[in-house]
Amino acid sequence: MTPVSSHSPHGQSSLRTVQVLGGGNAGSSTHVRSLAAGLVARGVKVTVCAPSDAEYTYDFTGTGADHVPVPRSSDPVSVAALRTVCADADLVHAHGLHASFRAVLALGGRRVRTPLVVTWHDRVHAEGARAQLLRVLERRVMKAATVVLGATSELVDGARRTGARDARLGPVALPARPGPPPGPEDPDRLRPKVRAELGAVDRPLLIAVGSLDRHRGYDVLLDAARVWRRLDPAPLVVVAGEGPLRGELQARIEGERLPVVLVGSRDDVPELLAAADLALLPSRREPGRSLLAQEALHARVPLVASDVGGIPELVGAAAERVPPGDAVALADAVVRLLADPARQEELRERGVRQAATWPTEDETVAQVLSIYDELTQPTPLL
Repeated sequence: MTPVSSHSPHGQSSLRTVQVLGGGNAGSSTHVRSLAAGLVARGVKVTVCAPSDAEYTYDFTGTGADHVPVPRSSDPVSVAALRTVCADADLVHAHGLHASFRAVLALGGRRVRTPLVVTWHDRVHAEGARAQLLRVLERRVMKAATVVLGATSELVDGARRTGARDARLGPVALPARPGPPPGPEDPDRLRPKVRAELGAVDRPLLIAVGSLDRHRGYDVLLDAARVWRRLDPAPLVVVAGEGPLRGELQARIEGERLPVVLVGSRDDVPELLAAADLALLPSRREPGRSLLAQEALHARVPLVASDVGGIPELVGAAAERVPPGDAVALADAVVRLLADPARQEELRERGVRQAATWPTEDETVAQVLSIYDELTQPTPLL
């Protein structure tokens, strides 16, 4: 039997919640869509405040939630729009730093204190003056939030250090990526088709997914590719993602003749993973729950990942873990794994068992709803 909110028995109005999203990354956006669907199914009224392009991509209204377009900006007009939406809410739940800061501004100065739940999916990285500004925003948000949910233990610890009054572990499930329903094509036939399109018919295919930013460690990946190009056949490394380093990375690929292809942002990541021999996650920092790591283990694709941030907690012994920033260790781990089919199969089996320990969407919604009820129940008179 599906549990419902304690605010929605017969004759009473349902709990009214506002989910605030800055437009954010795929992880937070898919989480909000999953959460909205589960809450609506349990009798909760959900309004999602997010930019219009996020609604177009993730179809929050398709879950039964209302959508109010609120730009990413924290200017007075956007904050005022958010304040209006939150006026009748029993609880506000913000996702990500910038969305949370807007929620703090929107709820500030109200006579009735509305509980604010913040989910910290990741920690925004920056340098110099921008880094100092982000730390100020973090402290403001952490101190104002009623409850902070960190997607990993590292994020929970960080929230506490930053001033959170109540920080808890709140792992999020891995919802399906939005997109068209799967077609009738046989997956076993799709794999060689994808490999042929990428140019990896008679060679190993290695997949990395993520924005082309400094912390992703793609410079380390290219250093390792200098070793892999000496193999026979040399594996093809496909990087799916866009970002500010594209020009720099492409220049290295061409100048050093590396077996690496930048394919830009893709909406067929599951198909790319299904066609791959190995998945690579060379990040220098990864405090949240890596989408690629989760999708790789679900897809039974052996993973080689940096031993950093939330990765050890997420994958356990179900991946080859290497020191972050160590191109030699990354190169050696891939070479060993490509030459060891038995180890590949062992990681596939471990990946299935590890993925089974992660929370389901239903469990995630139930946990969040229990927190909502805890924060909105009337305080009994003594």
